Amino acid sequence: MPSAAALDLPTASIAQTATVRLVASARLKEPALAPLADGDDDLDALVSLEYATHGRLAAERRGLPDLDPRELVAGVPHAAFINAAFTYTRLGGNRFNNANRGAWYCAFEVETSLAEVAWHLTRFLAETGSYDNTTDYAEMLADFIGAFHDLRGVTPPPACLDPDTAIGYPEGQRLARRLRGDGSKGLVYPSVRRPTGTCLVAFHSASVQNVRQGAPWRLTWTGTSEPVVTRV
Repeated sequence: MPSAAALDLPTASIAQTATVRLVASARLKEPALAPLADGDDDLDALVSLEYATHGRLAAERRGLPDLDPRELVAGVPHAAFINAAFTYTRLGGNRFNNANRGAWYCAFEVETSLAEVAWHLTRFLAETGSYDNTTDYAEMLADFIGAFHDLRGVTPPPACLDPDTAIGYPEGQRLARRLRGDGSKGLVYPSVRRPTGTCLVAFHSASVQNVRQGAPWRLTWTGTSEPVVTRV
């Protein structure tokens, strides 16, 4: 597999509507602080306090080492969800972002998003030693237009698409850093967890257009590593 540094990638002009990002439905519910507030003014004050103490919310105000808060969006539908994708990161990052900057991951097909989410949550449950879990998700649909770097059809498959995260993630993060430095909007790439699927990662919040909520889904594990997937 060629390394990220060795890749000279083509670009593809895309006009892809209704890409699917799955968000845990608990994030769509009424703000947790709302029962503590007597009115909107009190709620605003409590939210300000949460911003000061919550890591993700603080990142939206102050940015991250590789993210200027001025890059975030405002005044568009679901701006909070868009910004959260870029400000909420995890230790070690993901395939095309490290802990210093997030990214918007989505798929062209809901089946691909479900496969990707199921793989990650199954891995987490394996670490806990218990396949007993139910998690509800909601589709967040978004449209993309423009030129994106394209990993589809690249042969042999690049190392950034290695199923082993210990290999694929560092390579993908190096590639993403290089592409962002060159002004790239993001990447279209074959899904690692569903070989017939297509994924997209957007490097900039402004590229995420027309976000709206779609259908709800439920993933249920009952003692085995294979979840039952249902639309609810």
